[in-house]
Amino acid sequence: MSNEEIEKFFDKQQVKEGQQVKIEFKKRDSIYGIFVNTSKDYADLKAKNFWRIVTSLHFDAWKTSKDVNLAKIFNGSDFSRLVVKEVKVG
Repeated sequence: MSNEEIEKFFDKQQVKEGQQVKIEFKKRDSIYGIFVNTSKDYADLKAKNFWRIVTSLHFDAWKTSKDVNLAKIFNGSDFSRLVVKEVKVG
């Protein structure tokens, strides 16, 4: 997906607290995560179609600390589809 397609997805979808995005890839298994748009380098990464994402493995730690180091950087051109999913607690 291009960065324009990803931005359009977020313009149409409101990702609320307790929701993650299912990211489907062209050549690997899907993951669930949260796109981090509060980092200092967000605009630079977005321009290059790179996205900082906290995967579901680190979701609980992210909710309390908001530590950017918990995120991984993914290339948006590897994405094939994005879907908002409700996270079930407990």
